[in-house]
Formats: sequence, C-alpha cells, structure tokens
Amino acid sequence: MCLIWWNNFNINQPLLWNRELNTLWHGIVNITKCEICLLYIHRFSRIAKEGGWIVAGQIASVVGSFVLLRVLTEYIDPAQYGQLALGLTVAGLINQVVMGGVIAGISRYYPIACEKSDLYGYFQASVQIMAYATLAVATLGTILLAGLYWFDHVQWIGLASAALIFSVFSAYNAALSSIQNAARQRAIVAFHSSLDSWLKIVLAVAAIRWIGSSSTAVVIGYTVSALLVSSSQFLFLNKLVHSEVQMKNTADNWRKQMWLYSLPISTWGIFTWAQQASDRWALQRCASTDLVGQYAVVFQLGYTPIMLATGLATTLLGPVLFQKSGDATNQQRIANVQSLSWRLVYLCLGLTLLAFLFAMGTHRWIFSLLVAPVYRSVSYLLPWMLLAGGLFSAGQLLGLKLLCDLKPHAMIWPKIFTAILGVALNILGANIAGLPGVVIAAILFSSIYFLWMCILNFGSIYNPRNIK
Repeated sequence: MCLIWWNNFNINQPLLWNRELNTLWHGIVNITKCEICLLYIHRFSRIAKEGGWIVAGQIASVVGSFVLLRVLTEYIDPAQYGQLALGLTVAGLINQVVMGGVIAGISRYYPIACEKSDLYGYFQASVQIMAYATLAVATLGTILLAGLYWFDHVQWIGLASAALIFSVFSAYNAALSSIQNAARQRAIVAFHSSLDSWLKIVLAVAAIRWIGSSSTAVVIGYTVSALLVSSSQFLFLNKLVHSEVQMKNTADNWRKQMWLYSLPISTWGIFTWAQQASDRWALQRCASTDLVGQYAVVFQLGYTPIMLATGLATTLLGPVLFQKSGDATNQQRIANVQSLSWRLVYLCLGLTLLAFLFAMGTHRWIFSLLVAPVYRSVSYLLPWMLLAGGLFSAGQLLGLKLLCDLKPHAMIWPKIFTAILGVALNILGANIAGLPGVVIAAILFSSIYFLWMCILNFGSIYNPRNIK
C-alpha cells in the first residue's frame, strides 16, 4: 500500500528516485503476476494428473463391469440373475441405511480435519464410528436371517447371508476409498477401483465352477473380492495414518460431528433403499424372476454407466469442492462452489442427452455385444433407462452442493417424499405395464427428484446466507 501511495503521489515528479521507484513497483507487479500464473499452472497440472488417474480407473471399472455382465449372463439364466438382483438389495439396505451415512460423514470431514491439523483424532473417530456401524449391521443381519427362518423362506438364507457379509466388506472398501479420495490419493483409488471390478469376474466364475451355477455363488465371489481389495486399501491407508500421527490432537469431537452429519443421510437411507429395491421386488411380485433378471440387465447397461460417468466427476471434484467449502462459513467460498456445481449439472445433462440419442440407434448392437441372446429382447428400453439415470445423477450433483455446505438435513424431506413416490410409481408401473412400466416409473421419479433439487438450490427453501 505504501508503494502504491508513493507511486501515485510522485507520478508527475521529474526526480530520478521517483522513476526508480516506479521501475521497482512495476517489477514487483510483474513478479506477482508470474507467481499467480505459476500457481494456476500448478493447480491445473495437479487436477489434470488426478483426473488422468480417475479417468483411467473409471474406464477400467466400466470395462470390467461390462465384461462381468457378459460373463454372468452366459453362466446364469434370467431367473438366477433375477435372484442375484434381489439378493443384492440386502447389501443395498445395509449400505443405504447404516454404512452410507457413516461413509459420507467420514469423507466430508477429512478436509476440515486437515485444516484444523487434527487428522490423528479424525482417524480415531472414523475407526470408532465404523465399529458401531458394523455392530448395527450384525444386529440387523441377525434379525433378517431369523425372520427368513421364521417365515419359512429357508431357501433365501444362504443368499441373504452372503449378501450381508458382502455388504460389510464392500462398505469398508468404500470407506477406505473415500478417505484416500478425500486425501486426493487418486492413483490408489483408481488402482483399487479397477482391481475390484476385474477380481469380481475371476472370483465369481471360480465360485460358480466350484459351488455350481447359482446367485449365491456369484455373491460369494463378490465377497472375496471385496475382502481382498479392502485388505489392500487398509495397507495403503495405514501408511497415511502413520505419516500424520505426530499432528496435534485438538479437543474437537470428530465422532459427534460426523454422526450428526451422517444421521440425516441414514434417516432418508431407508426410504431411498426402498425406492431402489422396489422396482425389482415389484416385478417379482407382479411378473416373474426371469423378468427381474432382464430388468437388471437393462438397469446395469443403462442406469449404472451414466451413474459411473457422474461418479467420475464427483470423485475428481468432490474433494476439491469440500476443500473449497471448508467449514461452510465463508460466503465467497460458498458462491464459488455453487458456480462449479451448476457447471457439473449442465455437463451431466448434456452427456445424458448425447447418450440417449446414441442408444436410440445402437441399443440392439450394444445388447448383442454385451449380453447373452436370451436377454436381448428388452434392448429397446436402454435409451429410456439412460435418461432416467442421467436425470437422477444431475439431482445427485445438486445434492453434493448441499453436502458441501454441511446441510444434509435440507434434503431429508425431498429424499423421503420422492422415495415414497418412487416406490408407489414402481408398484403401479409393474402392475399396469410390467417391465416397461417400471422404466417409465424410473423416468418420472428421476425427473421429480431433479426438479426438487433445483428448487433447493434456487428457491427460498434453502438459502446459503442462512449458514452460520
């Protein structure tokens, strides 16, 4: 400031020292500009490097999931594939209701712990909260298995048991991966993501050959894969923990903060799980297990890829958004995150439109390449499932903005209401039109969910200025 004042005060003076001062000032300005340019170049190169790892990992994961789909549809028939889809809803229940909220809290508070120089306390709290969640899963699992036995559904006990164990190991894998991703250890995340996809293929086929062709054998293969990948994740994370063990330990109660953050997510988790599982169970009730298997294939080829593509953006930019938001008390940081979030939404909608148009002309070719002939009669539903997945993904990106602001409770009622509506639409669609009806229900649900997330970000229901 002194240099600026002297420069302006003496700008018209013909003194030699004034010219020298001007020269010195312009030199300082040029140096500052160079430093700013170097800072932006460094940030861009870091994001480009991280993005390269994430893209490579996602491509390997997507290719692995397609190969897995092709292999499984050759080994098991639509009825068995339908049983697999129904059995995995048990794992979905655990992840949505118990583990999902906990993992979200662990991921969100990592950058805050970094800013407060208390990663050691954060890691201790993360271990404790995951232990409590595992105990809750064991309790729920025991009740579920006892219920199956009591109501004489013994044939489902083996599949349900395998799905429960798989849900625990996959949740630990997701939690460890979320910490590594929050720490921006992109290469490690990409490696384990692709490793899990390809291990599932090998181990599922091995289990089928060893146990026999069944949905339970496939889930056992998934479980072993999740166990191996989680063990590898733990070894890598252990190095990160030891590198931060000397950091100071503040009095912040990380466990309480993460639990309060996770509670709304777990609250709506039961409803979102019901919506996600009701399509398969509605088809099972109103049609047949074969139709559930065909629907599961359409879902995996249409809904899942667009979610993975969106996951690519959130995996790369989610930690960046969390770091930019910090503890969500700075209005300028909040505004910057808001702008970036909407750019991601526009990109997602554009990709969805392109994918929809592409699938309209190529759905038969895609099914002939990726699934066995017995599943190909429902290929015409692929573009519409892509549309449903894209709209839901756009809504999830808008929800990410609310999570950045440490306001997950703002989404409780939208999540619960749209989930209940989605369950009703799935049941109605399955009763009226079978498989096409469920796909239409998915489009309607995703559209309503996306519009409500837009209202939360635009309207008076959620106002960033209310953040304290």
